[in-house]
Amino acid sequence: MLRWLSPINAWISRLCMYVAVAGLLGIVGVVAYQVFGRYVLNDTPTWAESLALVLVLYVTMFGAAVGVRDAGHIGLESVLVMVLPERHRIWVEILIHVLVACFGLVMGWNAWLLADSVMAYKIPTLGLPEGLNHLPLSIAGGLIGLFSLEHILALIAGEEVHPSWH
Repeated sequence: MLRWLSPINAWISRLCMYVAVAGLLGIVGVVAYQVFGRYVLNDTPTWAESLALVLVLYVTMFGAAVGVRDAGHIGLESVLVMVLPERHRIWVEILIHVLVACFGLVMGWNAWLLADSVMAYKIPTLGLPEGLNHLPLSIAGGLIGLFSLEHILALIAGEEVHPSWH
């Protein structure tokens, strides 16, 4: 199962990072236009701040999912885990990935419920559905669950998950 899951997850991870980088460039462009409009044109675009906030949500959530896949997230190395024998350390690492997967799936499900409940409302200055603010949380939660599953399977198989950029 790991043979086909790893390439798919690596592709999804790269796609998420491309979207996050594009979103980051979009944030820079929108904020630059807002500053230009405010100080040069003396006419602040009302939509710029709302769009920048929506883009921040996509950048951070997709970046967080990629961080789980590529093991770039913040983690604490416990001395207790480090001194455990290999067979016990693997079980602790599996437990950690199971807990991360559970967190991601619960976050994704609840974000989906929230997005669905506010989809009929509009972001005032953009005219876009309010649910778009919560959609990246839902997508990232599902991806965190999927990427954690890959780590669990790799630990069981005695293999390592290679970052998607290599």
